[in-house]
Amino acid sequence: MSIVPRSLHLYTIPPHRAFADALAIGLIRRFGGDPLKLARGLVLVPNNRAKRAIQEAFVRASGGGLLLPRLVAVGDPELDEAVFDAASEAPVPPAIDPLQRRMILARLIQAAGAPVDAAEAVRLAGELATTFDQLLVEEVAPHTLHTIEIAQELSAHWERSLALFDAVLDAWPAELERLGRIDMVERRIRLIDRLERRWRATPPGGFVCAAGVTGSAPAIARLLRAVAELPQGMVVLPGLSTAISDAEWDLLGPHAPDPVSGRRRRNIESHPQFHLKLLLERMGVHRSEFDPWRVASDHDAPPARSKAIASAMAPPELTHGWTALPAAERRLDGVRALEVATPAEEAQAIALALREALETPGRTAALVTPDRVLARRVAAHCARWGLVIDDSAGQPLSMLPPGTLLLAIADAAAQGFAPLPLLTLLKHPLVMPDARLAWLEGARTLDRALRGPRPAPGLAGVDRHLAEQDGREGHLRAAAERWWPTARALLAPLEALFAGGPAPLPALVAALREAAQALGGDALWSRADGRAAADLLDALEREAVHGPALAEPEALAPLLRTLMAETAVRPPQGGHPRLAILGLLEARLQTADLMILGGLNEGVWPGLPAPDPWLAPRIRAELGLPGLERRIGLSAHDLASALGAKQVLLTRARRDASAPTIASRFWLRLEALSGGLERAGELAAWLRAIDDGGVAEPAPRPAPAPPVAARPKALSVTEVDRLKADPYAFYARRMLRLMPLDPVDADPSAAWRGTAVHAVLQRWFELDGCAPEKLRARAEAMLVDEPTHPMMRALWQPRLMEAIDWIAAQIAADPSRKVIAVETRGVIPFAGVELSGTFDRIDRLADGSLAIVDYKTGKPPSLAAVREGFSLQLGLLGLIAERGGFEGVEGRASAFEYWSLSRNPRGGFGYVESPCDTRRRDYLPADDFVDAAVAQFEGAARMWLTGDEPFTAKLHPDYAPYAEYDQLMRRDEWYGRD
Repeated sequence: MSIVPRSLHLYTIPPHRAFADALAIGLIRRFGGDPLKLARGLVLVPNNRAKRAIQEAFVRASGGGLLLPRLVAVGDPELDEAVFDAASEAPVPPAIDPLQRRMILARLIQAAGAPVDAAEAVRLAGELATTFDQLLVEEVAPHTLHTIEIAQELSAHWERSLALFDAVLDAWPAELERLGRIDMVERRIRLIDRLERRWRATPPGGFVCAAGVTGSAPAIARLLRAVAELPQGMVVLPGLSTAISDAEWDLLGPHAPDPVSGRRRRNIESHPQFHLKLLLERMGVHRSEFDPWRVASDHDAPPARSKAIASAMAPPELTHGWTALPAAERRLDGVRALEVATPAEEAQAIALALREALETPGRTAALVTPDRVLARRVAAHCARWGLVIDDSAGQPLSMLPPGTLLLAIADAAAQGFAPLPLLTLLKHPLVMPDARLAWLEGARTLDRALRGPRPAPGLAGVDRHLAEQDGREGHLRAAAERWWPTARALLAPLEALFAGGPAPLPALVAALREAAQALGGDALWSRADGRAAADLLDALEREAVHGPALAEPEALAPLLRTLMAETAVRPPQGGHPRLAILGLLEARLQTADLMILGGLNEGVWPGLPAPDPWLAPRIRAELGLPGLERRIGLSAHDLASALGAKQVLLTRARRDASAPTIASRFWLRLEALSGGLERAGELAAWLRAIDDGGVAEPAPRPAPAPPVAARPKALSVTEVDRLKADPYAFYARRMLRLMPLDPVDADPSAAWRGTAVHAVLQRWFELDGCAPEKLRARAEAMLVDEPTHPMMRALWQPRLMEAIDWIAAQIAADPSRKVIAVETRGVIPFAGVELSGTFDRIDRLADGSLAIVDYKTGKPPSLAAVREGFSLQLGLLGLIAERGGFEGVEGRASAFEYWSLSRNPRGGFGYVESPCDTRRRDYLPADDFVDAAVAQFEGAARMWLTGDEPFTAKLHPDYAPYAEYDQLMRRDEWYGRD
C-alpha cells in the first residue's frame, strides 16, 4: 500500500513586511469570523518578547475587542502544561537549577586537576555549560568525543582542554543521578518531543501556528514538521528568501562530506539564510514549498527592499554580479546612513532622531543595537527632554546600584579595607538611606583624613591612622575619629570572617548579605535590580555548598563579579509608548516606523565570535556543532529583518574610545550595492547645532590685585619662590586658601619620603646625639613601622639605606663639625613682613660660623635657578639665623649645602652640593649669598606684599613647575597667547 504524503502548510513573510502585524492580520482574516475559533487557536513563538510583540500587533489589527489565541513560547519550561493538560502523562524529571549546575561543574573542574581558583573555576564552568548545552541541543551524545581520532593533531593546550572536558563530562551523569535531575536543555527537548508525538497522535481542535520560530535544533525541526502536517497547522518563517537563485541557495550548505575524498565543502554559516536552510533540511522540506503570506500592513516598506536586502547579503562568490543587477534589486529607498566621529556623537544623533520621530503623531521609532554602552548613552541623552526609554535588553547586575554595592563590600573586605575600596563602599548611594546626610558628612570627613599614603591594613590600621593627630591634618583625623566607630561597627563582622583564612562559601555569602542589609537596609532589595541581587545571593548561598572550595576569601569578589555580569536585569514595562531601545534578541519580530540600527562597526555588529575555550574548532566541526561564524549569520539575519522597516537609519562612529574603527561588513555591503547610501544630512546639522555654544572667548591671563591691606604680611622661606615665579598660585594658596588634596591611597611621594627621612634624622639627633653607628637602626625602625605599601618600602629601602649610611659616614669623617640643631622654626620681622622658616639642620664649623644644611630626597635646585633669584631658601634661613630668629643658634652663616639622598653622578647614593662651591664655574660667593637672598626677598615683598603689584599667573613659568592651580587659572586658554 502506497503512502500518500500529507500536505504541508508552510509560509514565509518577506523582510519588507512587518512580521507581527502581517501575522496578526492574516490570522484574523482566516479565523476572526468566529471569535471563538480564533480564541481556540495556538500560536507558538520563539520567546516571551515575541509574545508581547504579537499581542500588540493583534491589538492594533483588531480595531476593538478581540479574544486572542494562546501565545506560547517554545522555550517555556512547562511547555506541555501550557499547550495541553499533561496531568495524565508521566511527568518529565525536573531540571537542575542553573546555578547549582554551574557550581557542580566548577567543583568538577577543580577535581579534574585544573590549577584554578574558585572564581576562575566558576567562570570556566559557565563556558563549559554553554558547550555542553550545544551538544545537547544538537543531540550529540557526549561519548562521541571518544570516537574522534584527531587528538594527535591538536596542540598541547587543546589536548589538555579536551582531557579536562572529557573528565568532567564522565563525572556529570553521576551528579545528575544523585540529585534526581536532568539538564534544562534535555528537559526542553523531551517536552518538545512529547508535544510533537501528542499532536501527531491527536491533532488539536483549533489551529496551530508556529510563528517566527527559526531555531535549527533537531527537536525544533521535528516539532515544526509536525505543526506543518497538522490539518490546521501553519509554520510561518520570517525572511526566508525564495527569490535567490538555486546556485546561491546550494552554495550555502550544509554540505555532506565528499564520498571519495571525505572532505566537506565549506558551509557559509555567516550568511543570514544559512540557519534557515539548515532548519529546512532538518524538517525535510524545500524552500519552494513555502508560500508567501499574502498580507500587508501599514508598517510595510516597499517590496523592492526585500530584493535589495537579498542582494546585499549574497555570498562573496556572487557579489561580482552586483553591477549587472537591475535597479529595482539595488534600490534602498528609505534607508539613510549617518557616520560621525565618536560614539558620543553617535548617541546624540540617535537621540535626536528618536526625538524627531515624536513630532509626528502616532509615529514609532526604535533603536536596535548590540552595543549596550551606546544604548545607555542614548537613554541618557533622551532624558534631557524628559523621555524615559528603557533598554529592553537589560543591564548587567554588576553595573546596577545593588550589584555595585555588593561588589564594593566584597572588594573592601578582600583588600583589608584599604582607603579607596573603603570609601567607595561608604559613599555608595544606597548606603544608609534613612540617615543619608549625616552619614555622608562622616564619610566625607573620613575621606579627607585618609588622603595620602595608605594606612596599615584592616580596620585596626584605620584606627591607628586616625589616632595619629599630629601635624597639619590632625584636626581632620580627630573629626573623622569621632564618626568612624559608627561605620566600623557595621564592617567588623565581615572583617572577622575574611581575616580568618579559608571559609565556606555559603558563610561568606551570608556575611556579605548581612553587611549589605546593615548598610543599605530594606530599600536595597526593593526595585527590580534589588530583587535580582537578592535572588542571586539567595541562590548562591543555597547552592554554594555544591561548588568549589574557596581557598581564599578574596576570591569571593571576582566570583560575584562573574555571576553578576551574566545576570541581565530587564526593566519592568512602562517606558515610552512610542520609543524603544532593543537588543538583537529583543528586536526579532519587532517593527517600528523608524528603525535605527546603531553601532555598525566590525566587532560590534557583527560582534567578534567568542572562541570556545574547551573544544578546538576542528573538534566542533567533527561533532557537528555550530561554527563560530554561525553567530555572524544570525546577526546578519537580524540586520536583514530590521532593514525591512519603512524608514531605516544606519549609524556608526569612525572611532571608539581608544582607536579608529572599521565599518561593519554589512555597512560596506549596503554601500557597495546601492552605490552609496543616502546621508542623513539634516540630522548631522542638528548634531552640530544642538550643543553649539557659539564663539568661545578665551579667558584672559588672570592677574588679581587685592588691596594692600588684605595681602599676607607673613610668609615662610619656602613660599618665596612660588610668590616670584607664579604669583597667582601664591594668591590662590594664601589668600583664597585653596589647598590641593592628596589622592586617596596615594603612592608615597617625594614629599612623603622627605618627611619620613626628616623624622628619622630628627630622632637621631634628639635621642642619639648624631652617633653615626645608630643612624642605620633608626632608619630600619622607620621602614618597619611605617604604614606604607610593602612594595613601595621594598623598592625604596635599598637606595635609602645606602644614602643613610652615606650620611653617617659624612658625619663621622669630619669630627670638627658639630650638629647643633635640627628641625627648628624661626621668625623675624623683615621688609615690612614676618619671615619664618624651618631648617633641616645647622652645623657649627671649626671657625665658629654656621653651615645651613637642607636634606633633599631628590635633586638639589640648579645653580641657574639660584642665579636667577630663585631657590634662595638657604640664604633666607641664614638671614634668620644671623638675626637671632632661631632659639639657641647664633653666628654668621658661611656655608650653604644641599645633602641629596638621590643617586650620586659619581656612583652610589648621597652627595653634597652647594651654590657657593668654589669648584663650580659660576658659583655664588658664600659671603654674598645671604645679601643676594635679602635683595631678592625685599624686591618680592615690596611688589606683592606691601605693594599693589597684581598676582600675575605663571610670571616665570620656567621656575613654576607645579601645576596645582593651572586649572583654576585656566592656563590652557591663555598660555602661549600673551
